[in-house]
Amino acid sequence: MGSRVPEVIDRLVALGKTDASLTDVRTTDGPEMTEDADLEWFIVGYDGDPNGDFQTANTLGGWAGLGSRREEQFQITVAVIVYNGDTDVRAARERAYEIAARVEAWFVADPSIGLPELEAAIEASQLIQDQTQKGAQAVLQLTVAGRAFT
Repeated sequence: MGSRVPEVIDRLVALGKTDASLTDVRTTDGPEMTEDADLEWFIVGYDGDPNGDFQTANTLGGWAGLGSRREEQFQITVAVIVYNGDTDVRAARERAYEIAARVEAWFVADPSIGLPELEAAIEASQLIQDQTQKGAQAVLQLTVAGRAFT
């Protein structure tokens, strides 16, 4: 089955790792097992819930033309996770939205994010706040949605 999802995930990870505004943010492809003390994360293909279902993407496709190409609609889960080291949930939340604004800026500048025959944007978000052993936590779940031709 042809799908553009793998290359979109790869592109989002690459953008996260090369964005100068995100140098202190750990960018990963899916969840990672680590003992690192990173306080800010941009995770492509994961909603940030260690007890969740680990769903990475959804697709819906149909034929574009007479069997020559497929149009694919996709949704990819992305999480921005911020711990701030104390109990200031407002500061964690604000920083999560600052990181998400950088991600949104990629799509505003180029809805194709550099990939041919593709357009995408942040379609939805969900904010989850908590107090943890690392201090206040803000998890901003984003849905990157778009369409592409395969």
